[in-house]
Amino acid sequence: MTTLLPILLGLALAAACGFRVFAPLLIAGLAAHQGHLPLAPDFAWLGTTPALIALGTAAVLEIGAYFVPWLDHALDVLATPTAVLAGILAAVAVMVDLPPPLRWGIGVIGGGTVAAVVQGTTVLFRAKSTTFTGGLGNPVVAAGETVGAVGLALLAILVPAIVVLVVVGVVGWRLRRR
Repeated sequence: MTTLLPILLGLALAAACGFRVFAPLLIAGLAAHQGHLPLAPDFAWLGTTPALIALGTAAVLEIGAYFVPWLDHALDVLATPTAVLAGILAAVAVMVDLPPPLRWGIGVIGGGTVAAVVQGTTVLFRAKSTTFTGGLGNPVVAAGETVGAVGLALLAILVPAIVVLVVVGVVGWRLRRR
């Protein structure tokens, strides 16, 4: 069970990176900085003050940019591959007790995939919002995604197993609706 929880935590943080790239990394870094979240030794930099300043700045800029209707679509072009990379990073950073090949394998396959699926879902949802509201509904979508990223990252740190079950259930439900 002690090996499973870091894997679930990593996958849940990766899912949060699918909503917003930098906010989940910032939350993980803050939790590590405060001693609430252990990080793999090669990812200890995530909890350092310079990293937190950089992640905080990036998170504020990213969140703000998503509230500009034309800029949110342009940002999705960059955010999609970046979310996958952030998901991998978040997943690998918290799997402290796994050997590096296994940690990276799970991070790349699991974390990258989960982040990609969540990011892809948000891109499609924003496209539908633009189609049906002419872009006027996009700030509401952006607010929901930000709440999702922050809430999911916080819950991932507090109760990772529940978050993974919820994410899998929501993604499965969304896929069945199509």
